[in-house]
Formats: sequence, C-alpha cells, structure tokens
Amino acid sequence: MPDVTPLPRAVRAGYGSGSVATGAFGTVPGLMLLPYLTDSLGIAAVAAGFIVFAPKAWDVALNPIAGRISDRTVDPRGPRRPWLLRAGLALAAAFALLFAAPSMSSQALEAAWVLVCFLACATAYAFFQVPYVAMPAELTPSYDERTRLMTWRVAILAFTIMLAGATAPLIRDAVGGRAGYRVMGVAMACVIAVGVVGAYRGTRRAPVGAVQPGPGSLRDQLKIVAEARDFRLLLTTFVVQALATGAMLAGVDYLATDVLDRKGASTILFVCFVGPALLLTPAWSALGARVGKKQGYLLASIILAAGALLAVVARSAPFGVVVAAVALVGVGYAGAQVFPLAMLPDAAAVDARRTGSTRVGVYTGVWTAGETLGLALGPGLFALVLAVGGYRSSTDGDVAQPDSALTAITLGFSVLPALLVLVSLVWLTRYALTSDEVDETPTGATA
Repeated sequence: MPDVTPLPRAVRAGYGSGSVATGAFGTVPGLMLLPYLTDSLGIAAVAAGFIVFAPKAWDVALNPIAGRISDRTVDPRGPRRPWLLRAGLALAAAFALLFAAPSMSSQALEAAWVLVCFLACATAYAFFQVPYVAMPAELTPSYDERTRLMTWRVAILAFTIMLAGATAPLIRDAVGGRAGYRVMGVAMACVIAVGVVGAYRGTRRAPVGAVQPGPGSLRDQLKIVAEARDFRLLLTTFVVQALATGAMLAGVDYLATDVLDRKGASTILFVCFVGPALLLTPAWSALGARVGKKQGYLLASIILAAGALLAVVARSAPFGVVVAAVALVGVGYAGAQVFPLAMLPDAAAVDARRTGSTRVGVYTGVWTAGETLGLALGPGLFALVLAVGGYRSSTDGDVAQPDSALTAITLGFSVLPALLVLVSLVWLTRYALTSDEVDETPTGATA
C-alpha cells in the first residue's frame, strides 16, 4: 500500500472529543436510570427494565436508516459533520429532560415521561452516533492509522466514563432526592453538548473525501452487509460483550448501595474501572500493532471476564478485593473497546475497495444498532435478575433487601457478564481479516 500521511493531532483529538457525548450518554442512563426508576419513582424492576430497553430497541431499527441517510447526505461541510451538530444538540436537550419528571398524580404518568424522553434521546443519539462512527473509514485508508485514531477516541471515552460515572452519583447524592436526579441530568446534558461541539469543530479540517453511496435499496445493502462474514463475526462478538458491559453498568449502583453498603462506593468503583483504561489504552494500541488486533482483542476479553468473575466474592471479601476486581475489568475493557472499534472500519473499507462504492454508513448503522441492543438488553437482563431475586422497589431507596436480592445483585454483576464475555469468544476466534487484506487496494477499486 502507498505511504499514507498521518492524520494531524488536532484531527485525532477533535474526532475523539465526540466520545465525550457518546461516553456520557452511554454511561449515565446505564448507571442511573434503572435505580432512578426503582428507587425514586418506585417502579417495579420488570417494568423499569422495559422502560430502559424499549427506546434502545427502537434504536436498533433506526440506526441502519440513519447510516443510509448520512451516506446520501451532500453538504460542503462533509456528509457526516452536519449530523453531529444537529442530532448532538438535540440529544443534549432531551437528556436534560430525562431525569426531570415532575411529580404527577400517578406512577404511570411519571413512567410515561421517562419513556418518551428516553425515546427522544435514543432517536437523536442514532443520528449522532452513526455518522460519528462512520467517519474513520473515510478519514484515512490506513489500517494502523485507524488504530491510532481509535486510541484517541477510546482514551477520551474512558476519561468521560470516569467523569460522568463518578460525578453523576455525587451530584445526585449531594442534592438529594428527585431534585438530585434533575440537577445531575442538566449537568450531564452540558457535558454532552461540549462533546458535540468539540467533535463538530475539531473535524472541520479533516481530510474527508467524497462519499459514493452503494447502489440499491437499504434492504439490498443490509443483505450485502449481513453476508460479510468477518463483519458479522466481529459484530456478534461486540454485541454479546456490550450485553455483558450493560449488565455490569446497571449493577454498579446496586452493588455499592445494597451489597457493599458503603457511601461513595459507586464513585470509587467507577474510578477503579476507568483509571486503568486511561493509562493502558495506548499500551493496548501498541500491543495490537505488534501481535495484531484480533489477538489483542482476545487477550483483553479474557482479562475482562477474569475481573468480572473475581467480583463474585463481593458479599464476603474485603472492599479492596472488589476494587481490584473492578480495576482488572477496566484493564480488559480498555482493550475490548480499542480493538473492535479499530476493526470495524477495516471491514467497511475492504467492502468499499472491493465494490468501488461505500456502505460505511450502513455498516456503522448496523454496528451501532447491535451495540445499542446489547447495552439495552444488559440493564434489562439485570432487572430480570433483580426481579427473580425478589428486589423491593421504593420511592426513597431506603428499604431492606432480602438475602436473595443481594445474591442476585452479586451474580448479575459478576458471573453473568463473565460468562457472556467468554461465550463471545466463540465468534471472535473465527474472525480472519488481516492487515495485508485491509491495506491491499484491488485494481479498479475506489480508495
């Protein structure tokens, strides 16, 4: 492959800043929305799980459509960038309302408020995230340069997860009650807006070429994408791991409050989770350059599963052991984000070079739909585990939980995600795309 000019540092950082928006929205609802519904609005665990899941299920259908639309967008600013600003600011506005349900005459009306606002968030997020994730395949044709680009994105994502995940519970607890959730929602909406504007402005000088949308209907292109074996294997791996991550994220506040019964434990666990990711993301990138993305992804997944499984001792072990387990999860999670996000544009680029047209928007639409499904099913699955364990909902969060509920929280946070990650390796081990195949540009293809 001919030499490729590295992307300017400002473009890498500008693109990566979009992870401030995706990280905040991906973290805070997964961490706070289920406890808000069960322990502030008093909604039963199964119903709360449905409210968390339903808007994300809508996203699954919407994401490929958003990708198709962004593929066909013609704008002097680039085909993707206008969507970053339009949808991103809409997301921030809807998020500010999500945790601001007014006191109403019935629990059903309050639940409906959350459901409608979360649906609005999910819709706006689809039109932000899909174009955002599609951009790397068009920013550079280089296999290794995409890994470097993803290193910036994942590092900023890890920082945002730590910022949002650590401060959201602190803001809620400092203010207290439902007012605490309202203030927290507005604060996180501001964080999302900062990321949106940063990504939009930071990519204004990015070397994005013209997009040549693939022929045929959306259904035709989805069929072609579904037949791309390596993409399908990578997507399945990532979705199953997103399910595991979603379950762990939903369980943090319950583990800290009900099992550990330790004030501020949610923030401590989040810092331990993301701190290693901040430090080790460049190391994962370097390892991937040496041993390959697939091997790096395998190793990261095994470490993530090991950390989750170790957390099963949370009810009896010293707090330091739980912290160490979560830190180990963070080490694996960093790599389990770097590698698949760097492998996705590889699969889309191979398709574009083979066919002479791009379906990167459709690829990323399908990808984000799968990720959304996994992250939505995770809290829903955790809520089901809570229900099976006999978890007791309340309007003030101050209720003693039965021993069965504490066991359910622990298993839902540890054994369940560990098993899901290990199962995902069935598909990852069959992935076969190599750097030689990605970097090779067939004769007559559009680079």
